[in-house]
Amino acid sequence: MIEQLHTFDVELFMRIHRGLSNGFFDWLLPLTRNRFFWSPLYLFIIIFCIKEYKKRGLYIIGGVLLTFALGDLISSRLIKPFISRIRPCNEITLADEIIRRVPCGSGFSFPSAHATNHFGIAVFLILVFYPRWKPILPIGLAWAFIISFAQIYVGVHYPVDTIAGAALGTSIGLLTFQIYKYIIKRY
Repeated sequence: MIEQLHTFDVELFMRIHRGLSNGFFDWLLPLTRNRFFWSPLYLFIIIFCIKEYKKRGLYIIGGVLLTFALGDLISSRLIKPFISRIRPCNEITLADEIIRRVPCGSGFSFPSAHATNHFGIAVFLILVFYPRWKPILPIGLAWAFIISFAQIYVGVHYPVDTIAGAALGTSIGLLTFQIYKYIIKRY
């Protein structure tokens, strides 16, 4: 069962990484996984929360930071060293197949911290803002999905890594939203 899952994962990875290869994706997707690319969005969220929500906005920003911190801690510091899955771009058996679109890095692959963090933040913000602004649901999920998909396309994660990261991030986003709700009611 595990071997079949691994075989499927590698085959799906190659279909995305090589099979969808095109100039537009080669330009766009490495950008979307770069934290500096999204800096204007992060700055907008901070300014918007403070301007529109005042003290509650600070709690929202705190929730985003807590979501990111938990996601990074759990995915990168706890799970990755325990699982120790080699990134596809460092996998010797795939060396001739990998297209080097970004530097590979030396860390482990499972789960994707990008997917964990971005799905966590997206879910948290969706839960906070959905009652007042319904379009955040598809926008937030699309944002997290594109970043996660880019991880596969550039060759640094397998699909299962990003799926697990998305599930972990979603759980963390749900948890931090519950903490946020508790704090809002309490203070």
